[in-house]
Amino acid sequence: MTETIASAKPANPLIELTITLIIPSLVLMKLSGPENLGAVNALLLALAFPLAWGVRDFLARRKLNLFAALGLISILLTGGIGLLQLDTQWLAVKEAAIPGLLGLAVAISAHTRYPLVRVLLFTPTLMDVERIQGALDQRGNRAAFEARLKTATWMLSASFFFSAVMNYILATWIVTSPAGTTAFNEELGRLTLLSYPMIALPSMLIMMAALYYLAHTIRVLAGLKLAEALKH
Repeated sequence: MTETIASAKPANPLIELTITLIIPSLVLMKLSGPENLGAVNALLLALAFPLAWGVRDFLARRKLNLFAALGLISILLTGGIGLLQLDTQWLAVKEAAIPGLLGLAVAISAHTRYPLVRVLLFTPTLMDVERIQGALDQRGNRAAFEARLKTATWMLSASFFFSAVMNYILATWIVTSPAGTTAFNEELGRLTLLSYPMIALPSMLIMMAALYYLAHTIRVLAGLKLAEALKH
């Protein structure tokens, strides 16, 4: 239990995307008919792939990852909605709730002494925090840097709120059939596929903008280039 995320071997993004997104979507869209696995069995099989990947990731890292844990919770909630045949409105609420709550937590943290940007971007696993803080103290720019960290925190919060709104819109637009049906599974598969280019990528761009803003701030206030500020 002493191994950290930094020491774990990074996962291949293409393999992760295939297992957690592409294969489950194809199972839902192609194998949900009564002539194949049926709606319930196809849903269970589709959920098994990201769940197994999440467990594998935890066993490899030996450390709980917040976003991986939220992903697993999201998968379980989706499965519950499908298997219990709840109103599809709950799916849209679930899709929006997790990023929305994260965005709210990040926004609130901007008003505290410990903005969550320290956990997500300005973290010792990514940045050489001690070197940066030492350079800031030498230049007398620690207070100015803390103020800009709050701005970066708001940028991160915006990425989560964007994801929440788009998740809700996409879910209510695509998933309209009753849960537990073949049509529901097929629509859920399309939702899963479309959520990546329409939601995940734009959100990632916003987070990259926050990282660029943070790197620019470090260069201006600490006099360190990005390569010097990153953890080696």
